[in-house]
Amino acid sequence: MRRYFVIVNPVSGRGDGVKAIPHVERELRAVGLDFQLVQTERPWHAAELARKASADGFDVVVSVGGDGTANEVLNGLMQAKDADGRCAVMGVLCVGRGNDFAFGVGVPRDLAPGCQALAGDHVRAIDVGRVSGGDYPNGRYFGNGVGIGFDTIVGFEAQKLKHVHGFAAYLIGALKAIFLYFRAPLVRIICDERTIEQRALLVSIMNGRRMGGGFLMAPQGKSDDGRLDLCIAGQLTRRGVLALMPRFMKGTQGTHPAITTLQSRRVSVEAIDGSLPAHADGETICEAGARLDAEILPKRISILVPNEAVES
Repeated sequence: MRRYFVIVNPVSGRGDGVKAIPHVERELRAVGLDFQLVQTERPWHAAELARKASADGFDVVVSVGGDGTANEVLNGLMQAKDADGRCAVMGVLCVGRGNDFAFGVGVPRDLAPGCQALAGDHVRAIDVGRVSGGDYPNGRYFGNGVGIGFDTIVGFEAQKLKHVHGFAAYLIGALKAIFLYFRAPLVRIICDERTIEQRALLVSIMNGRRMGGGFLMAPQGKSDDGRLDLCIAGQLTRRGVLALMPRFMKGTQGTHPAITTLQSRRVSVEAIDGSLPAHADGETICEAGARLDAEILPKRISILVPNEAVES
């Protein structure tokens, strides 16, 4: 019988994590799982717990929280894999604000179907990204994507909102960012063999499909195709950014003349003039970096998903 190690971030979703614990325990018992549940106590604790749980022989390590918690669990499992070649299968239960990683891999947002997916045998092998630079010169893994520029400022502003949750917080953050981050840095972007030099208000490097709970940065993105999907936005006026926002929500921004989309296995972004605020899965990589390098690691980790998400 599988053993499950369940890691709950109690402060995820502005405290929704701790409130969800009785519901999570009830649903896990209802589907007959053998599990041990622990709560995180500090930043990066979920990564430490995940690495140890994998080393201790747990079959599945479950993230209960949002994208930040899932990112830490992913990093812990990858560290375990790097150490001895083995890591537990990953599971995700959504409690956070954005849940963009879960959306990209096909994990249900609601707890009941999420627990049913954990109890099933449907495992999907997914790619894992790795970004280095800024505060992480030795690299940090990511499951969903890296944002450079405008969308990082959006995340910073969304986090400041104490009484607004979910996609609404990111939407308000985007409206505020229009007035805070409007001069695009001049960047050099190297994608495999192609080099681009331009002013870029935003560079999105995606393994998944969505950021900010509703902005489809890579509407056709797949987490198991061995490619990173890039979305680059050139210099725009404030009015131009505002006009583009509905397109990002629909995933139709690719036809706009200021947008460049492409795929690559490796990406390097260097600031020639200006600096690079950046995040990975919503976690800050740097506030004013000079260079970031990202790569995709194909089919590097396995995750439990509903049957219909295995081949999606």
